[in-house]
Amino acid sequence: MTGFLTTHVLDTARGCPAQGLKIDLYRIDGDTRTHITSLTTNDDGRTDSQILPAADFTIGTYELVFHAGAYLDAIGTPAEDPRFLDIIPIRFGMSEQSHYHVPLLLSPFGYSTYRGS
Repeated sequence: MTGFLTTHVLDTARGCPAQGLKIDLYRIDGDTRTHITSLTTNDDGRTDSQILPAADFTIGTYELVFHAGAYLDAIGTPAEDPRFLDIIPIRFGMSEQSHYHVPLLLSPFGYSTYRGS
């Protein structure tokens, strides 16, 4: 099996997928952080393509950066100054050639993630 990476973002405060949320993917090598791609979630809260497709998959450490503040602004969530959640980085390791799914459950004042399937 060849590895690849996907995500899914759910807005738990509104009970729906988080559409239009920007996500950046970085590869981490020691102190070096290299930008790989930027994607935006669709109407199902997923990206239209794999974040890291099989052709580009390499075992290692990565970071997904979810632009939650911009999403919350766009949907009209009243903003604090500064917003409690703005940029949400999730750093994780991929140690085998497998499907990695890193979802985000989001509300204006909290989030959670896990290794999904």
